[in-house]
Amino acid sequence: MTDTLNTLACLLTIAFGLFGFLAPRYTAATLDLETTTSTMGLSEMRASVGGLFVISGFAALWLDNPVAYLMIGFAFTGAALGRVLSLIFDKPPVVKVLIFGGIEAALATALFIANPL
Repeated sequence: MTDTLNTLACLLTIAFGLFGFLAPRYTAATLDLETTTSTMGLSEMRASVGGLFVISGFAALWLDNPVAYLMIGFAFTGAALGRVLSLIFDKPPVVKVLIFGGIEAALATALFIANPL
């Protein structure tokens, strides 16, 4: 069960990252982000929303170590906490934040439960 959960969480991490990595314009539009006269925003999408998650997911699968899976959980915890702060300070679209934040919190929780130290 633990192996299945770890693998599924990593594959979801990779899949979500692939959107930012390979389809930054789509990802930016989904996240209500706008490009300007510069393409630097697309570069940032490919790097921080894409490549970071793709490689992290592959690395955890490759290392196949509970600590590697926990680190993915910590990353999703940070993302979910960022969403909570955004709800407090930024007044974003609540439904969208709850969906994305809920997925992040669920993945973090699953990884923490599956990989206790």
